[in-house]
Amino acid sequence: MTLRKWVRAGVGTGIATVICTAAWAQAVIPGVYTCVDAKGRKLTADRPIPECTDREQKVLNPSGTVKAKVGPSLTAAERAELEQKERREIEERNRAIDEKRRDRALLTRYPNKGVHDQERAQALAQIGVVIQAAKTRLDELIKQRVAIDQEMEFYKKDPATAPAYLRRQLEENAQSQTVQRRFIGEQDGEIKRVNARFDDELVRLRQLWALNAPTAAASR
Repeated sequence: MTLRKWVRAGVGTGIATVICTAAWAQAVIPGVYTCVDAKGRKLTADRPIPECTDREQKVLNPSGTVKAKVGPSLTAAERAELEQKERREIEERNRAIDEKRRDRALLTRYPNKGVHDQERAQALAQIGVVIQAAKTRLDELIKQRVAIDQEMEFYKKDPATAPAYLRRQLEENAQSQTVQRRFIGEQDGEIKRVNARFDDELVRLRQLWALNAPTAAASR
């Protein structure tokens, strides 16, 4: 049977599909391939047409209807660009999934502002306890320093003649005060970080509470 007779045989119709893959030429779809090449010639064949690898080719059913569309084939650069685009789309979908998961966790943990405010207060209170303990220790060190300085009065003309234990106490006291002051400063920074975190959460929570309000009202 000639190609023309085979096309006119009319043994059913198919659904036109678009197939876009780098290896389209290797996946031969049964049917009649047709295309118009770069020179304007209409070509037909029983397999992918090499002259039309840079453009779309139609695959016809025996009835002459379009069964599928293939191509154009992709260059290495185009394949790389397509793969990069697919990776970006996957990353974006994963990011959206993660964001929804975080939103659900936030709503479960903080169903309303009162709960959120209470947890903020508790977190700040814990830091406050730690700061107060450090300040208490600093006060003790300051009192110790007063006592050390009083003993050092006897050696103020030549501190180098002070007993080794006294000079060691003076050095250790100075170092301990430095450590406590630095620690208190770090805890002040922690207060700022905690407040910033709760502030950021509150911005998102206000949006989620607003979106969730109609659903909550409907369930009553």
